[in-house]
Amino acid sequence: MFMQEKIMSDMIDTGFSDAQREAVSRELSKVLADSYAIYLKTHGYHWNVRGPEFFSLHGLFQQQYTEIWTALDEIAERIRALGELAPQSGSAFGNLTSISDGNPDKSANEMMSELIRDHGTVIKTARAALDAAAEAGDEATVDLMTQRLAAHEKAAWMLRSSLGNR
Repeated sequence: MFMQEKIMSDMIDTGFSDAQREAVSRELSKVLADSYAIYLKTHGYHWNVRGPEFFSLHGLFQQQYTEIWTALDEIAERIRALGELAPQSGSAFGNLTSISDGNPDKSANEMMSELIRDHGTVIKTARAALDAAAEAGDEATVDLMTQRLAAHEKAAWMLRSSLGNR
């Protein structure tokens, strides 16, 4: 088995050391887990939001979870391109994320406030991944994390504006 692992490791030629690939992939796995958690919460809030702003929030949440869903694949595929395995189970994601499950009993404003905080969490996680990638000279991951930062910053801004905040 060791020989097979060694042969597979030799086949991965990305210009990065094994340690660099593992460090970047470890941070990307956290971004993937946080992204999956916020995807699930946003999708659930899309289903369960109520109140006078239902229609606009239902649509906003759908727009946001759809964007995140696409990003999940991009993040996981970057991990695989670096030669590591992407986490794929609920327990793996649960061990990697600090984002809590959503609560459908929350009011629309509480849902938005919670999602704003959660986007902040993903932003911090993505910045850590960007830093690890920059340190390794991994421009492809830096680019991906730059895109994810912009997307989560925009999502948080839209939610803040929906609450009447800056």
